[in-house]
Amino acid sequence: MLSFTANSERYKEMRYNRCGKSGLKLPAISLGLWHNFGGVDILQVSRNMLLHAFDRGITHFDLANNYGPPPGSAEETLGQVLRTDLGPYRDELIISTKAGYNMWPGPYGEYGSKKHLISSLDQSLKRMRLEYVDIFYSHRHDSETPLEETMGALEQIVRQGKALYVGLSNYSPKNTLQAVEILKSMGIRCLIHQPPYSMFDRWAEEGLLDVIEKEEMGCIAFSPLAQGLLTDKYLKGIPEGSRAAKAHGFLKPTQITPEKLDKVRQLNELAAERGQKLAQMALAWVLRDKRIISVITGASTAAQVDENINSLKNLSFTEEELRRIDEILK
Repeated sequence: MLSFTANSERYKEMRYNRCGKSGLKLPAISLGLWHNFGGVDILQVSRNMLLHAFDRGITHFDLANNYGPPPGSAEETLGQVLRTDLGPYRDELIISTKAGYNMWPGPYGEYGSKKHLISSLDQSLKRMRLEYVDIFYSHRHDSETPLEETMGALEQIVRQGKALYVGLSNYSPKNTLQAVEILKSMGIRCLIHQPPYSMFDRWAEEGLLDVIEKEEMGCIAFSPLAQGLLTDKYLKGIPEGSRAAKAHGFLKPTQITPEKLDKVRQLNELAAERGQKLAQMALAWVLRDKRIISVITGASTAAQVDENINSLKNLSFTEEELRRIDEILK
């Protein structure tokens, strides 16, 4: 039985940005289900975060076939919440998923073959109890599969109505340009690219953002907080329950070096001067580039969802602040 009624004021505070040359707008703050949304033990916590995020105007939930842990369980969690609570609001939601990383045994369980991408999306739709997703991504470039085959799978997925839009993630500038041109030749526009981008990972600035702008795509950044390193969480060590403390986490204790922590401390001081927490300043810094239409944020509590959204209260930087940030990062 449905028990959730959404906040009638949910769209008043969130900012929505147009995704490239398309009719779609995404919230400046999106919610990623990469961590903290898998497994039945935390279903109620995950449900609370999803509903709270929607009540605050976050309409975009970003997933992938292998999100959890275990793989697939984040999609199952969302499917359960759609069934019990968010189903009536499906048309207000943008739900994205991806395929390309290892998901099941054997030669078809990963990468960019048509077999993998279409089979994976079929599995994802069953887990989420959906007829279609709004955005489907090729999660990584596959150097052993012709790009025409990978893009052909994306075209087929759109033609079959299993996805409204398609995008790329983790593609280099060169491969992005090639993929976009192939899709164009098939009559499909590549809507969006999803790269990692943060103060500590500026790879996207090395040509990718220029390609995205030239091709009139949208860009949504993942890991804008560098897996939590760009917060005040690790200034006094590695707390229990943090990503660096988990065996399956992508942030390793070896990455939390004295040099990195010194930069984090200096950035934290600047954020305090701006009246923000470090995480909020880090999100605002990513969104300073108008080519970035949204940032994918993680959360383990509803309070963290609020903290991320509140970063939108101060997105402007002075030239002196940007100079100081560059000096710290250098």
